[in-house]
Amino acid sequence: MSDTKLGIAFLASAPMRLTPSDRAEMVNVLLFGETFDILEEQPKWVHIKLHHDGYEGWLDKLQYQEISPAYFDKISAHEKVICCETIQLLKATDAAQSTLIPQGSYLPLLNGKKVALEHQEFEFEGEHTTGKNSRQALIDIAFSYLNSPYLWGGRTPMGIDCSGFTQMVYRQYGKNIPRDASQQAKKGMTLSFLEECEPGDLAFFDNAEGNIVHVGIVIEDGKIIHASGKVRVDGLDHSGIYNAELGRHTHKLRVLKRLV
Repeated sequence: MSDTKLGIAFLASAPMRLTPSDRAEMVNVLLFGETFDILEEQPKWVHIKLHHDGYEGWLDKLQYQEISPAYFDKISAHEKVICCETIQLLKATDAAQSTLIPQGSYLPLLNGKKVALEHQEFEFEGEHTTGKNSRQALIDIAFSYLNSPYLWGGRTPMGIDCSGFTQMVYRQYGKNIPRDASQQAKKGMTLSFLEECEPGDLAFFDNAEGNIVHVGIVIEDGKIIHASGKVRVDGLDHSGIYNAELGRHTHKLRVLKRLV
C-alpha cells in the first residue's frame, strides 16, 4: 500500500499557490470535498496533487484535513454528488463548524441529507446533482454563473477564470475535464467549422505566440458564454469573440472541440 498521505478540503474555497508563500500567485482554488495526494511537506505548507484532474499547487496546512486510505477508498467508490446551488450551508452539530460551500463542491458520501467527512458529519438541504443528460442542461448550468466576476485561479461563482468556468460547468454536467484551457484543448473531437458546433461545445483562443490562453462555451445564435472580466455572453464568428460594447474582437479563434 502506498505511504502517500491523503487530504480533503473542508473549507469553501482554499487558494492553491504556485510557490509556498501567501504572496505567491494563486493558480487554483480547492473546493469543499475535493481530495488530493500530499507530495511534499514544509512547516506551513504542503505541495498537493488533486485527484480529479492532477493539478498541483501549494496549500496552507491549516486549510485541509488529512484522511485515511480507508475513508478515501470509501468516497472513491461512492457516486460523485455535486452541489449545484450558487452557495449553500453545510450545518454541523457544532454550529461553529458549519460552513458555506459554493456551486461545484463535492458532497462526500451524501446519504439523504447527510454529508460525511471522515470525522465529522454535516446536514445538506440544497440542490445537488450526479450529472445531467442534455446539452440544454449544460447551457443552463453555464448561465447560472452569469456575471460572476473574473478571478485568476478561481472556480466559484464568487470568482472564476475562463477554464475554471468550463471545468465547473462540465463537472455539474457529469464530465471531468482538465483545469487549464491548453489542457482542455487537447481533449475531444476537433470541429472544422463554426457551423458544425452545437450548444455546449468548447471554443479555444490563442495569443500572438500561438498559445491557447482562453476558452468558452458555444451557445446558440452565434454567441459564446465565457469568463472575461465577468462571465458574459458575446458574439462568436470565424475570427473569434466580438465584444459589441467595445466594438472589436477581443479573442482570436484557434480551435473548436466537442467533448460531450
